[in-house]
Amino acid sequence: MNVALAASWWTEFWEAFGKEIADSFGGKNIGEKIREGILQWKGSFTLGGQKFLITDAVIVSWIAILIGILFFSWLGGKKEKIPSGRQSVMESLISLLFGLCKDYGLNEDQAEKVVPMVGTIGIVLICCNTISFFHLPPPAKNIAFPFAMAVFAIGYVIVTSIRFVGFKGFGRSFVDPMPFMLPFKILDFFIKPISLALRLFGNVFGAFILMEFLGIVIPIVVPGVFSLWFDLMDGILQAVVFSYLTTSYIGEVVESAHAVEERKIEKAKLKAEKEAAKQAAVEAEKAA
Repeated sequence: MNVALAASWWTEFWEAFGKEIADSFGGKNIGEKIREGILQWKGSFTLGGQKFLITDAVIVSWIAILIGILFFSWLGGKKEKIPSGRQSVMESLISLLFGLCKDYGLNEDQAEKVVPMVGTIGIVLICCNTISFFHLPPPAKNIAFPFAMAVFAIGYVIVTSIRFVGFKGFGRSFVDPMPFMLPFKILDFFIKPISLALRLFGNVFGAFILMEFLGIVIPIVVPGVFSLWFDLMDGILQAVVFSYLTTSYIGEVVESAHAVEERKIEKAKLKAEKEAAKQAAVEAEKAA
């Protein structure tokens, strides 16, 4: 009796398993399933009589950020005289960011002010981009998320640049190396956030679509292998590029402002030397 019952159960199991495999490989409309994956979930809640819209991008981003806070808090951990493995990793990442800042002309004091924010931006993007590895929709597939991050990053670049070189220095950076560059430099500050946003959106959205397609067409083994790159490595890479460019934009302003100031000082020095030479020639002529 038990043998017959077990045989019946196994038969039903393999029939159901076979049906699921058949459905996965072509039993459903691929375009419709991808469309379902692309479309974001929308909901709302009421607070104080006011209705607020909430999307899956908001929910997933907060989940990702919470995981990131817990993970990097653990990674930073308690400092020890002899660094542990996780402490060494964290210190290496911080040293890497310091090196990046100095490569773009920032001094030690400026780098100490930039690293925490740029590091935070990188951590947020790494967590939000790689959350798709756990089959949650990455926030960056919603175009609003990349644009919000890009606008915040450019706003931070402007505020930090003014903090480092002042309003005059920031203004001087727009005429480096020549005054006719002014309209192009102004236009550049409108193009930069668009470029940052579209780069992040395009790469994350493209990887998401590809993984959705592979999950429908070839649902066994292959998606897991590709996910290591498109969900993890590509997500980390896009976060690194975003942080790298944010730092480079600050460095560009600081270097341009310093270059203009140095040229101004050099011109003043040459003018003073010419005046001194002219004065010396007049005095020599009088003495003769």
